[in-house]
Amino acid sequence: MSDPDPTLPAHLRLRARGTASNAVGRFERQTRERFEDGWDIPEDERLLRTEVREEVPRSALSFNRSPDLPFDRSVNPYRGCEHGCVYCFARPSHAFLGLSPGLDFETRLIARPGIAEVLAKELRAKSYKPGVIALGTNTDPYQPIEARYGLMRQILQVLSDFHHPVAVTTKGTLIERDIDLLAEMAARGQAGVGISLTTLDPDLARRMEPRCPPPARRLDMIRRLSEAGIPVRLMMSPLVPGLSDHEAEAILEAAYKAGARRATCIPLRLPREVSGLFQDWLAHHYPDRAAHVMNRVREMHGGRDYDPEFGRRMGGQGLWADLLKARIKLALTRLGYDRSPIPLSLEGFRPPPRPGDQLSFF
Repeated sequence: MSDPDPTLPAHLRLRARGTASNAVGRFERQTRERFEDGWDIPEDERLLRTEVREEVPRSALSFNRSPDLPFDRSVNPYRGCEHGCVYCFARPSHAFLGLSPGLDFETRLIARPGIAEVLAKELRAKSYKPGVIALGTNTDPYQPIEARYGLMRQILQVLSDFHHPVAVTTKGTLIERDIDLLAEMAARGQAGVGISLTTLDPDLARRMEPRCPPPARRLDMIRRLSEAGIPVRLMMSPLVPGLSDHEAEAILEAAYKAGARRATCIPLRLPREVSGLFQDWLAHHYPDRAAHVMNRVREMHGGRDYDPEFGRRMGGQGLWADLLKARIKLALTRLGYDRSPIPLSLEGFRPPPRPGDQLSFF
């Protein structure tokens, strides 16, 4: 965690948070700054706790046209993420809600109860054409509040009923609760799971991803899912140059032994507010390596903290990006990873009958 933000009350304790900054989002016209007004009123030290608000969803499916992504639609049951990963590319999305991409992103969450029913309605539309739905593309659908709301279980049940293909990405152990549904869908060729694993170092993981399961536990998740017949893809993202990139081969080997048979790797990318948050965190936790890490990041993004251009933003460019790609390719071949995507079938899609529907004779 970086040094305390002067805009925060001094008595707040930030246990297991990814950042200590709560700077306002880029769309706000005013900023906040605390100052001593002479009223020395003692306040009890208290822990900054997670708040959850609810949103009535008007739609469930979000569509994208990015050529960098292997899917064109997704569902996000939550906004914000308590996992608190300091590098999370989704942090800037909290600014659209008038909230900070910093602490607000990991402490002021929004749940969307009723999203499964909205999804079912959208899948029944005559104009709907099936395509793989991605879950976990913005924030983790199996973050801790899922235990309270159970939205992922409801969404998966709808997709299973419709025989609709799904690709899930997560770091959360709550996915093991839904192995029964995922295994049933996987047996029909309609489910695959990506498990994000960024390091094997538990100390680095605790600092960088403060409320995520430790690396060994995520390897156990891969093992349990694969043993249930669910195809698992290792998502080695992000690899941080100068901090975790030296682990690439070891991560790939550990995940393969646990049962992953496909893998992807994306180097660190720092869009918008993420750059400042990450640099503050880096200076606090690894001051001896901060300049080296950022130099490597900039070398991979054309001299900038981040290059947003399609075709370059995910893999980077230049010598270090090319060397990393070559290392990954060699390790994938040596270990026997399948280079093709998880095959997911669209053939079985069909809306389930509702009470009172006319049944077909054929």
